[in-house]
Amino acid sequence: MDPTLLEAVTRIAEALERLAPPPPRRAELGAADAFVWHPSPAHLAPVQAVSRVDIGLLQGVDRQKSILLANTLRFARGLPANNAMLWGARGMGKSSLVKAAHAQANAEHPGSLALIEIHREDIASLPELLRLLRAESRRCLIFCDDLSFEREDADYKALKSVLDGGIEGRPDNVLFYATSNRRHLMPRDMIDNERATAINPGEATEEKVSLSDRFGLWIGFHNCDQDIFFAMIEGYADAFGLDVSRERLHAEAVEWSVTRGGRSGRVAWQFIQDLAGRLAA
Repeated sequence: MDPTLLEAVTRIAEALERLAPPPPRRAELGAADAFVWHPSPAHLAPVQAVSRVDIGLLQGVDRQKSILLANTLRFARGLPANNAMLWGARGMGKSSLVKAAHAQANAEHPGSLALIEIHREDIASLPELLRLLRAESRRCLIFCDDLSFEREDADYKALKSVLDGGIEGRPDNVLFYATSNRRHLMPRDMIDNERATAINPGEATEEKVSLSDRFGLWIGFHNCDQDIFFAMIEGYADAFGLDVSRERLHAEAVEWSVTRGGRSGRVAWQFIQDLAGRLAA
């Protein structure tokens, strides 16, 4: 072959190799108990220290806690379990409960579960993640926080197929947990618009709403009353060992909740962070 032509062909081949995506790395699920999924390039980034609170500190969600923990423990033991949707009021501990349940499962069954966080914007790559995990022996809990879909967003169709109905199906070693402020993962005006513009409004609405139906567990979270709010505050104060009277604690907590416009677990945590800082100053 002509040397000039050979050199040109070599350069073209090298350029094509640089453009081609690298093959996905092995999952290496033994590197940590938690990971973050990155689709480009496809790999799982280990998380050595998960940001979470102890499950005993989650107050006012006892029923939700027992349902999700029982489901997670069954999965950790190798038994059948359901995908779960945690929906409802903001700041009431939905994502905290998922992370706490994972920690509790690994405490009772060491090394049984890997927690894998997938970001909302990466949901379209979920089938690729499942293909990567299908060959693994370790059980994996995929977690998507604040999952929802807006108008003209078609990613929900990929999620529907993965949860239930796709030809490959969900691997036996994978469970999917998601949190959302919306029960049906989409705004009400989007559902209403589907009814108004569709030839068959019922069928159009069913197409959208059927996504949430594919979660075996629907666990609702609701705004807390003042007694539950005080229980949250007291639990955090005891955990931090704060030297403050209950009367002062309650009075300042009420003032803080008024300035924040409501009561929730998140508001309680933010108040305790502020109070702990002021007491230590």
